[in-house]
Amino acid sequence: MRTSTPFGPSKMRPMSFGQGGPQSQWDPWKPQSQQPSQQQPQQQPWNGGDAGASPDWAALAEASEARAKRRRLFLIGGGALATVAIASAVAVAVVSANGSGQASDGPSSQLPATADIPSASATTPSFAPTSAPPPLDPKDFVSSAAKDKAPISPDLLFPGTQLTMGETVYKKGPTADTRTCGSAAQGTLPKVLDANDCTRLLRVTYTKGDTAVTVGVAVFGTEAQAVKAKQQADKKSIVRSLSGGGVKSFCTGAVCRSTTNSYGRYAYFTVAGFTNGKDVTEKSTEVFRAGDDLAEFAFRQIRRRGEAQASAAAQAG
Repeated sequence: MRTSTPFGPSKMRPMSFGQGGPQSQWDPWKPQSQQPSQQQPQQQPWNGGDAGASPDWAALAEASEARAKRRRLFLIGGGALATVAIASAVAVAVVSANGSGQASDGPSSQLPATADIPSASATTPSFAPTSAPPPLDPKDFVSSAAKDKAPISPDLLFPGTQLTMGETVYKKGPTADTRTCGSAAQGTLPKVLDANDCTRLLRVTYTKGDTAVTVGVAVFGTEAQAVKAKQQADKKSIVRSLSGGGVKSFCTGAVCRSTTNSYGRYAYFTVAGFTNGKDVTEKSTEVFRAGDDLAEFAFRQIRRRGEAQASAAAQAG
C-alpha cells in the first residue's frame, strides 16, 4: 500500500533485528550485560585479534585487578607522604618554639623525681629577726651641753664673707664672742640671760645698703633654759648692735625692730635698723625682711650643727 505525502511517496521497508530501535550496550565489566548477537554490526576487537574472536575474559579480569591494585597503592603512598609531611611540620614547630633552632635543655625524663626536688622551705633562706636602731635626732645633739661637743665660734656658726638669702645678698661685717652675756645686751635682756645661766653670746652683723642687722646667739646649758629665756624676753629685751669694720653705728638711739626665738639649747635674737639714724616704721619693709632673713639663717645654722654631730655619731656606730 502506498501513501502520499506532501513530500512525495515514501517507501516502507521492513525492520531487521538489531535495527530501528534502541540497542542494548554491552559492558565487559558488568557480568549481567548481554553480548551482542551475530546479527549486530561487528565491533572493534579488544586485543587486535580477528573480528570474529571472542574477548579474553581472564586477561581482562587480570588487567582490571592490576589497575585497582595500582590505585590502592597510590592512595596508600599518598597518605603516607602526607603523614610524613605533617610529622615534619610538627617537628619544625617544636624546634622553633625552643628558640633559634636550638634543642631544649633535655627531655623531661632527666628531671628529678618529685621526692628529689627540694621543697620551698629548704631553699628559702631564713633570717634572724632584727630591728634597725631608730635614726638619731639632730636636735638631741644641740639640746644639752652633754652631747653638744662640737667647737663653736661666730665664724664657725656664720662662715664666709657674705650671705645670700633668695635673691638678696648681705655683706658680712664685724663679729664678737662675749662670755659675759649681759654686757652684749640691753634693755631687759641682760637680766633674762643672767637668770638662765647664759654662758656665751655670739654676735655678727650683716648689711645691705643702709640697712644693718645684728644677730646674737645666746648659749645655755640645756634646752629648758633657752626656752625659758625666750619666754621671759619682752619688747625691751634687745641684743646690742655690733658696729665697726666699716659698719656705722645703728640702733643706739633710733627706733629699731627686734626678734627673739630659740632652738635646742640656743636662744637667738636680732636687731635691725638704718645706719643713717632713721627710725624703723611699719613701711620699712627692707628692714623687716633683713631681720627675718638673718633670724632664719641663725636657725638653719644651729640645726645644721645638730645634723653634723648626729651624722658623725651614726658613722661611729
